Amino acid sequence: MINLTKKSLLSFTLIAAMLFSLIPSLTSAAEADQISPLSSGPQAYVNAMQPGWNLGNSLDSVGSDETAWGNPRITKALIDQIAAQGYKSIRIPVTWNNQIGSAPNYTVNAPYMNRVQEVVDWALDANLYVMINVHHDSWLWISHMENNRNEVVAKYNAVWTQIANRFKNHSSKLMFESVNEPRFSDGGTTSETKAFQMLDELNVSFHRIVRSSGAQNAVRPLVLSTLEASPTQTRMNELYNTMTKLNDSNLIATVHYYGFWPFSVNIAGYTRFETDTRNDIDQTFNNVYNTFIARGIPVILGEYGLLGFDQNTGVIEQGEKLKFFEYLTYYLKQKNITHMLWDNGQHFKRTAFTWSDPELYNMMKAGWSGRSSTADTDLVFVKKGAAVQDKSIPLNLNGNTLSEIRTNGQLLTAGQDYVLSGNSITFKSGLLTRLTSSGQLGVNAVLTAKFNRGADWNFRVIQNDKPLLRSTQGSTASFSIPTTFNGDQLATMEAVYATGGNAGPQDWTSFKEFEYTFSPSYASGEIKLKPAFFNEVRDGEIILKFHFWSGEIITYKITKNGSSVTGNVS
Repeated sequence: MINLTKKSLLSFTLIAAMLFSLIPSLTSAAEADQISPLSSGPQAYVNAMQPGWNLGNSLDSVGSDETAWGNPRITKALIDQIAAQGYKSIRIPVTWNNQIGSAPNYTVNAPYMNRVQEVVDWALDANLYVMINVHHDSWLWISHMENNRNEVVAKYNAVWTQIANRFKNHSSKLMFESVNEPRFSDGGTTSETKAFQMLDELNVSFHRIVRSSGAQNAVRPLVLSTLEASPTQTRMNELYNTMTKLNDSNLIATVHYYGFWPFSVNIAGYTRFETDTRNDIDQTFNNVYNTFIARGIPVILGEYGLLGFDQNTGVIEQGEKLKFFEYLTYYLKQKNITHMLWDNGQHFKRTAFTWSDPELYNMMKAGWSGRSSTADTDLVFVKKGAAVQDKSIPLNLNGNTLSEIRTNGQLLTAGQDYVLSGNSITFKSGLLTRLTSSGQLGVNAVLTAKFNRGADWNFRVIQNDKPLLRSTQGSTASFSIPTTFNGDQLATMEAVYATGGNAGPQDWTSFKEFEYTFSPSYASGEIKLKPAFFNEVRDGEIILKFHFWSGEIITYKITKNGSSVTGNVS
């Protein structure tokens, strides 16, 4: 104990005050950054991350290096551009498997660890919150834990020990995610109960390793996932139990969401953003909120999108896609959940730094602060040769008001070109006649509706005629139906046997999965039936019904005999 007189105590206090007054000038920006992000608590930290973006299919690639899955090497310019797009956080998935040495040390290759740090540092320099993890290792080797526990645990612990030590002095704007979409499936025999136990063991070990490594890791935010990142109630309850047991205020829960499955892949006739799809969003994130956020645990939606994007971003019709993203981002904001867009290169171009779908980006961006107005459809069909009628389309104003409508830069006249009545807009026949006067099939004009808030909504005026499908021959490995689309767009396909019963994969429905089983090519004028379709079709006659967005339905018959396929218009 130091015995201080009143005078010496006063002198000590003054000196201390002087020293503390110098701290801001002596503390580097990096050191200050290490203190500030968590100062208001974990929920405020997660709020500050909104919105987030995933650097997918790069450092998480399963291959020799980060270009193995077709993306270019990550550059500082790319990271800076992500920040310039308005993103506040970045998830950098990392797969370590090919960079880990042998037992017992399981040493991560130094150049790879250096490369991960380089990308992390670029992101921190761009003032982004950053998340790194153990990514596809989840299925490459962690999934074998039930039958190979000692090796998996030793390897997992070794990897996280090295990551923790490398980054322990980094800003607390860097967070660690224990494992991406954890799964345990040796031969598909692992029970869910056993999987919960193994995930709990890994998360507890991860927590111990990071916290015991000291420095910033003593308080660094740690992100824990449900089993497979699934937001089912049972799996969220298990994660909540683990987090409660760890008794650590700087833990964050994470789940992933790719939409109501039938809509997300366009199967079973779910071509539209309808009630079931919207209700799935409501129920899912009500449950997420009640399980975690309402009980003091913040949540990051670590990945979101639509499953069909894995095949093609055109699997879901443009307007229906936009309505999904508009509502999802709105609802997540209502529930105080930070979201991170999954982008494996199909959204933001990694070298051109442009968006593949600017409409989608604008809709998502508007959702960061409020709601956008949408419409029942973005397609306005005008049948060639038929008398042009007024077209009325319901609007979802979402609290906004229509400001104007333009086409090709020209302002349309309300009351003459269109009429707004409550939540419905009517495009007048005179306007549609004028816009389609060229007789050209396809998109003749784009009507851009602007509102007082939110993103624009584009109506595409399409002149169409009945699509024509022609007879052809091919094989189960390569079969395409020659098609003249005549301006129309394919919505979905049904397949049934002539003798009765649904044909093809997922035979619980006659409506087949878009792109996985069939795919239209408007440029080459054909509808391709994929090998995946024929793999689950028996020999005989199959009746196909092609549903188009104009409302046209074309029936077509194919006959499969072994690997040979013939097709004819019914």
